[in-house]
Amino acid sequence: MSDLHPGLKAHLETGVTTTCHCWALTRRDGVVLGFTDHDGPLSFEGIDFSADSGLSAVALQQTTGLSVDNTEAMGALSSMSIREEDIEAGRFDGAEVRAWIVNWENVEERQMQFRGSIGELRRKDGSFEAELRGLTEALNTPVGNVYQAPCGAVLGDGTCQFALGTAGFFELRVVEQVENRQVFRFTTLPGIPEGWFKHGRMTMLDGAAQGLIGLIKRDAIEEGERVIELWQPLRADVVPGNQLRLEAGCDKRMETCRVKFNNLLNFQGFPDIPEDDWTIATPRKTGNLSGRSRR
Repeated sequence: MSDLHPGLKAHLETGVTTTCHCWALTRRDGVVLGFTDHDGPLSFEGIDFSADSGLSAVALQQTTGLSVDNTEAMGALSSMSIREEDIEAGRFDGAEVRAWIVNWENVEERQMQFRGSIGELRRKDGSFEAELRGLTEALNTPVGNVYQAPCGAVLGDGTCQFALGTAGFFELRVVEQVENRQVFRFTTLPGIPEGWFKHGRMTMLDGAAQGLIGLIKRDAIEEGERVIELWQPLRADVVPGNQLRLEAGCDKRMETCRVKFNNLLNFQGFPDIPEDDWTIATPRKTGNLSGRSRR
């Protein structure tokens, strides 16, 4: 226990303790929620920990080495903290989780016991169970470079470096017509060619779906209307009048990178890589055998 906070260690060694557990959830949209199993609210690190959430932890397992620590959190759905509609919308997917043991008489005496993220989240009868994954869970994710003709970057990321805020490459609109949270119809998008937003993103800026992002499957003109269709329906209600942001799409081709985005220097594909037919071709016995390029 030498790694414990010295004050907390001294407190635990007295044999008469005033400790509790505190949890902090940080969603990907920046919202931070705090919970504690103490009978009163606590506050530290700029987070208020609510005592009426019913959140608790079970089956805490911590290991040495590179094994993945895991635990589960259980709690009651509450209109003030964790709401069913937020879970349904995916707002807690991948949220960061931190857990401490705290001396509630002096919150400076505390020790972080767990840090990770939310994995599988289950809801039932007004309650929820969340699988929590440790930091080493990321080591289970295959990483590496793929050599392929299309670009391997995501538009606007650190390798692409294209500024998505560039004028002409995004559009702020108000929802006019929406079908099944998936198909959006606009009377017009003046000056923007058909297909400009295909493979792009739609981000909801307000309403029940605020912060949710949909990937654009189709951008077409039908019967004088501009139709934007997503690959999957948004996971919260969208109504006319809600504001959204449309971002131009990239189909990962070198020509698109050069002509549409003028970003060829950051193209991450290999357009001249030999195709499968070439790689399995048998050696020739006649013709140019100098070893030079066959192109």
